[in-house]
Amino acid sequence: MSEIVVPRPGPAGHLRVATVPGEHPYLDAVLPDGAVRVAADTGGRSVWLDAGYLTAHAAEVDVLHVIAGSLPMSPSDTDAWTTAVRRTGVPLVVTVFDLLGPDGADAGPARSRHRAHLRALMATAEVVLTLTPGAADEIADRFDRTAIVVAHPSLAGPALDVGRETRLVGLELGRLTAAPGWAADLVHGALSGAVSGGGRLCVDVHPDVDLDAQLPELPALARAGELELRRTWPADPAECVRRLQELHVCVLPPDAGRTHSGWVEMCRDAGTRAVVPGGGHHRGQWSDVVAYGCDPQTGPDTASLTSAVVAALTRPAPARADRAHRVEQREAVRQVHARVYDQVAADRAAV
Repeated sequence: MSEIVVPRPGPAGHLRVATVPGEHPYLDAVLPDGAVRVAADTGGRSVWLDAGYLTAHAAEVDVLHVIAGSLPMSPSDTDAWTTAVRRTGVPLVVTVFDLLGPDGADAGPARSRHRAHLRALMATAEVVLTLTPGAADEIADRFDRTAIVVAHPSLAGPALDVGRETRLVGLELGRLTAAPGWAADLVHGALSGAVSGGGRLCVDVHPDVDLDAQLPELPALARAGELELRRTWPADPAECVRRLQELHVCVLPPDAGRTHSGWVEMCRDAGTRAVVPGGGHHRGQWSDVVAYGCDPQTGPDTASLTSAVVAALTRPAPARADRAHRVEQREAVRQVHARVYDQVAADRAAV
């Protein structure tokens, strides 16, 4: 079993919201005034996913809010946990980000586990939230649950001192957590699109990744002057948005979010067009995205990715999101969460 870490207590007099994961930019953005996150420290499995701890400490939390995805639990642990949630009466609120699960030809068991987790969460949740109408329709069809659609809020505003390089394409590979072999297809498709569209490609990879072992052709292309290679990792959403502002187009790999993506929201705030894997509901988040073909088992279609990058480059760059509107939208999202939290907590108290 993963390490369990005890949550930090919050100030008295606030609605206590336990979150899974314990720390997440989205959960920071949606937390309403008058609520405090009772969250586990970074680096360990959330204490609230332990059925025994939840049973023993149910009186110390008013609402349990889970971002739906592949929980770090076996199916039997999930069954025990959802049983504990129902038995203790702790109200469960679920936000559905990912309806597809892991990618890759060998990811069948993980996708099956993901579907099982979603079924368990949908059967247990008092309230289901999601980010787009398309995802809500899919949830209704698959799980016979009505989901409240709440827009993904802004995570950070643009920096006024950062300009854009016209026709610069960025490919965010991060920790290379996409299915093995897909990174090379993403690089080739994005590079072809950047060159065909009259631009250039910059690939960003986490500094801890051993590229010589995992993707040796990428440093070779950089040495040959075919592309720029950066080894960075943003500390927070503000740094992400700042970096995105330098780009005309940002290509997102499948592991950046197959159904929804916080990266799309940061591109929207930065005024950087996002090229996203097809099959999700990103267009419901922001209309100014371009999708490329990407099969969950066989991976990106390089020809489709090339065409998507060319299309993204040959359109005028989108304007940065209106900051006043985004601030108002985030406040409205927090108010929705406040009403949901207050209602489920009141229902629990009335039992």
